[in-house]
Amino acid sequence: MAEKKNEKWPQKINEALKILKILGLPRQQQNERSALTLLSLLGLRPADRWNKAKSPMMGITPMMEFFRRNYSKRYAPNTRETVRRQTVHQFIQAGLVVANPDKRRPTNSPNVVYQIEPSALKLLRQWGTTGWAKNLRKHLSAVPTLQRLYARERILKRIPVKRVKNRHIRLSQGRHNELVRNIIDNFCPLFRPKAHVIYVGDTQKKWAYFDSRALEALGVVVKEHGKMPDVVVYCADKKWLVLIEAVTSHGPVEPKRRQELKDLFAGCRAGLVFVTAFNDRKTTKKYIQDISWETEVWIAESPTHLIHFNGKRFLGPYDD
Repeated sequence: MAEKKNEKWPQKINEALKILKILGLPRQQQNERSALTLLSLLGLRPADRWNKAKSPMMGITPMMEFFRRNYSKRYAPNTRETVRRQTVHQFIQAGLVVANPDKRRPTNSPNVVYQIEPSALKLLRQWGTTGWAKNLRKHLSAVPTLQRLYARERILKRIPVKRVKNRHIRLSQGRHNELVRNIIDNFCPLFRPKAHVIYVGDTQKKWAYFDSRALEALGVVVKEHGKMPDVVVYCADKKWLVLIEAVTSHGPVEPKRRQELKDLFAGCRAGLVFVTAFNDRKTTKKYIQDISWETEVWIAESPTHLIHFNGKRFLGPYDD
């Protein structure tokens, strides 16, 4: 997640952060260091207006001197490579910056300089004006966002999942339920198209949707909703019942939980498929050692990909 507005920072830094997020820079570049780098490459001091942005050619050391002189932000000399490798290189890949625009130095020269790309400069000068939105759309259509490039998003056809009588599912507010919504809106249409939603849990209402008849038709009668996974969908074409846990703070499909779910759905006449869903890689990393083998992991921030935890098949049930 990007850094939130910091009241201790000059307004220009917060505005630069907002711009980086809008332009699709990854989370790792949505920080103070990257905001200051953008401002230095535009020659913008705290009191300057965006329409006065310039395009000086600057090396990393002059950029860091700009941070110190204009924003009182001191970075140690040994962080030069961090600025270069963790901000400037990504700016180049995002089409924001050009290296050695005058072509007077080799790319491996210690004196390499950088300059804001002309079309990006034209766009950024319009920040806060009525022309910003129109020119932003034009810019993004010509330059793919770095977030999308890094995610390597696959082109997959999305087919809506089915619900009884097209009933709408309403969820309470909250980060956990936002992930549940993503499972229904993105995971299911991408990986289990035409699936039939049987159950959707809700952090406040126990369950937001439950087609008990459909589950009973598969041989399962559930008495304790507290033991249910967050989302259950049935894939008639494969005869799979997909059990999905949405994890924001606890509850991945680890070996103990996998066995609990197998016991809960013991009478099911469909094959059981186990999936753990996370919002982002940061959360996934916390639980990666707990994930059970022969299950799948889906991350909402990279929706067109799955992580497969071993087993002889990809996304499918296993017989004990």
